[in-house]
Amino acid sequence: MIIICQKPLKKLKINGIALFPFIFIRNPEDKKNNILINHEKIHLRQQIEMLIVFFYIFYVIEYYYWLIRLKNADQAYLRISFEREAYANERDLGYLDNRKFWSFTKYL
Repeated sequence: MIIICQKPLKKLKINGIALFPFIFIRNPEDKKNNILINHEKIHLRQQIEMLIVFFYIFYVIEYYYWLIRLKNADQAYLRISFEREAYANERDLGYLDNRKFWSFTKYL
């Protein structure tokens, strides 16, 4: 895993994003933000489990499903199963050591 600091993320209003095999973070000091890094590592694990391309396809489909139902972009994002798993477990820095395969399905 490689962590790269990217200024363009400031325009997107996000602190970090996992695009296999990289984690892009907005602020260099966030390299030390264990919660943010753990959140993005959870996404990397999800991407590997879904053979990367299927993760992105499922992510977009699920986002638009919730966007149509909720008519709110922020709420739709928070309802995505991958995000729900990552937010629920980002503070557990040992989560990935014990995480079971396809654990995101509990959040569907």
